[in-house]
Amino acid sequence: MTIEFDNNQPIYIQIMNYIKGEIITGKLKPGDKIPSVRELAAELQINPNTVQRTFQELEREEIVETRRGMGRYVTGREETIMTIKKEMAKDVLDRFIRGMEELGFQGEEILTVVAENIAQRNSK
Repeated sequence: MTIEFDNNQPIYIQIMNYIKGEIITGKLKPGDKIPSVRELAAELQINPNTVQRTFQELEREEIVETRRGMGRYVTGREETIMTIKKEMAKDVLDRFIRGMEELGFQGEEILTVVAENIAQRNSK
């Protein structure tokens, strides 16, 4: 696992977003075991307490579940995974729309630009 950390956001949130991304893209599937705190901390070369906080937040959001004595696993609840996917899509769209508005585009103009780009992609 390789993450380029951004100084503008807490590391545990960046790791959470990375793991969520791995789940919604199917790289981590429901029921897959995730690395232990020690393994992930060593791999990312960060403090184990940061990884522990990441896992606690993922458990609180019911994205991973702990099986006593066996480790942590990706949730098997498809509705939870779909919720994560929708939340992440909303964040991407919000950033995109904000950027387009900063460029001077408004509602219908943004839709036109998007439709044109989708048409170009589909014609390739």
